[in-house]
Amino acid sequence: MKNNNKGQMEMSVGTIVTIVLLVTLLILGVVLIKNIFTSAKGVVDLTDQQLRSQISQLFSSEDRTSIYPGTRLLEINQESTDGVGIGIKNLLTGTAGTSTFSYSVSAADVSNCGVTKTVAESWIVVGKSESNIAIASGDIASRKVLFNIPVGAPLCTARYSVTVSTSDGTTYASDYFDITIKAK
Repeated sequence: MKNNNKGQMEMSVGTIVTIVLLVTLLILGVVLIKNIFTSAKGVVDLTDQQLRSQISQLFSSEDRTSIYPGTRLLEINQESTDGVGIGIKNLLTGTAGTSTFSYSVSAADVSNCGVTKTVAESWIVVGKSESNIAIASGDIASRKVLFNIPVGAPLCTARYSVTVSTSDGTTYASDYFDITIKAK
């Protein structure tokens, strides 16, 4: 009877140690995944070369535009500044040298935010539009669009559209991204 109790006690201790180790590994895994995702989103701290490198990785052979982060979703806290990267790839056929492009960012769907498109566009502090972007044939240009979300902005998700045009005003490509506003 005494040996049986000792065996049961050893098994219980072993089970508890195993559970503690597994929970610890699970917590470490969750922290690691969180760190990977939070470090991969944020354009503000990226240099132009780093942004260009990140955007270049998102392009496939036929893509004319690319949005960074690749998820097309940016979470921004109120009273914070963050942004997205826009990449434009010159795939115009029949042209040699460089071509000139322009882009503009506008609020596309803010219906669940309870604000007007004008208010949603006022959150863009840098990079709302740019013209005269010279891009060599087959090359890529990248730009940052920075948002500053004020305190009091609604906690919601808004969609923004990006329209890229050639020098003659013809629409070259269009794309979109979403921002989700979180509490500060």
